[in-house]
Amino acid sequence: MVDYKNILIIQTAFIGDVILSTSLVEKMHAKFPTAKISILVRKGNETLFNAHPFLNEVIVWDKSNNKYSNLFKICTAIRKKAFDCVINCHRFASSGFLTAFSGAKHKAGYKQTPFSYLFNTTIKHVIGNGRHEIERYNDLVYDFAAGNPFLPKLYPSDKDFFNIKNFIDNEFVCIFPASVWFTKQLPESKWIELVNNFSKTEKVYILGAKNDFAMGENIKNKCSQYPVINLCGQLSLLESAALMKSAKMNYVNDSAPLHLASALGAKVTAYFCSTVPEFGFGPLSDNAIIKEVKNLSCRPCGLHGHQTCPKGHFKCGIEMAV
Repeated sequence: MVDYKNILIIQTAFIGDVILSTSLVEKMHAKFPTAKISILVRKGNETLFNAHPFLNEVIVWDKSNNKYSNLFKICTAIRKKAFDCVINCHRFASSGFLTAFSGAKHKAGYKQTPFSYLFNTTIKHVIGNGRHEIERYNDLVYDFAAGNPFLPKLYPSDKDFFNIKNFIDNEFVCIFPASVWFTKQLPESKWIELVNNFSKTEKVYILGAKNDFAMGENIKNKCSQYPVINLCGQLSLLESAALMKSAKMNYVNDSAPLHLASALGAKVTAYFCSTVPEFGFGPLSDNAIIKEVKNLSCRPCGLHGHQTCPKGHFKCGIEMAV
């Protein structure tokens, strides 16, 4: 029976993927309650783990400046920390390199990952069979931690909850209208239609990043008869998560806020435009609604979103019933 004392989880992809990887943090803590658990993320995602109760350390890789020299520095640092178990949730060469040369006695990752021939455990990562990504993560540790996957979880601090307490109202909803990818983003006109369907007595908070503020203002200005407040760029990720937890409903695209809702068990309505829940990135909250336009021959048009609709009509967004 293995008893790992110093565990590293690697997920250097985007925010949503990192949030889902917390399912492994939860499982490793339950399996090895006295172990030191660390996580490696790309710069910008480390704020998800402020004051996380189960993490010994958050290691940050800066990909935007001197990417490869920083990669070798991170590799050296990992080796010095003497991890006995490294679990790689990513499938790129960089994370494969870090895993392979980590010095850990147990190295787990996906078969498709470069350098995976140097791992102890490899599992084929398969998308499209209806399994959720947290189940695919769970496959990586099943040989020594059998059983069902744990749900992802984040831990907003008391300060995070304090910072949003003035926004808590008897009736409010949160909307996250923006996405990095055009074809994963419900059209702005649909968000306006959605707000116009709400009761005029409940507040609507528009959430997102700083560069989403203009979109938020446009929605707000076209719904002037409703109590709409644009908070884009004003809250941290954990503050946003804390606010979502108390919302009557959270409306999101197939993007990171969907996974924030899962990690807080928040009520959520998720709009899947060009992508489909069957890819394995759907909501995990008990109270979750999925909206999509079915029976489109062109959908899904890819695993990830596109900057423009490949067919030019974007029916998967324009025909969405909000």
